[in-house]
Amino acid sequence: MDGATVVGSRADGWWRDRAGAAHRLHERLVAAGLGYDEVVLVLEGAARAGQPIGEQQRVRTVHAPQSGDDAIVDEVRSYRRADAAEHEVTLVTADRVLRGRVAALGATSVSPSGLLDQL
Repeated sequence: MDGATVVGSRADGWWRDRAGAAHRLHERLVAAGLGYDEVVLVLEGAARAGQPIGEQQRVRTVHAPQSGDDAIVDEVRSYRRADAAEHEVTLVTADRVLRGRVAALGATSVSPSGLLDQL
């Protein structure tokens, strides 16, 4: 999940506290119990301070060392390599270029609003 575009998809003042917005998103993901085998939340920049790296109830947080998009592509590539035949990979993002990059790896994508409606 592209934490930056999910948080940024709603104008709720997230830009004043990026770390707090990332933490709130993480908490909502944990509480929602979305039913996926694993939800990977990729955070970049100041948002990384809002949630440490690790896993909590099927939500795994990853900190992008630089580009969030590159970290997401690396996660998708890694997951597809390990479980290509068994599991579907779906990315939540509003970034069209990123959607194309993960589609080339066999992943699908959905908009942030689709996810946020479930939370």
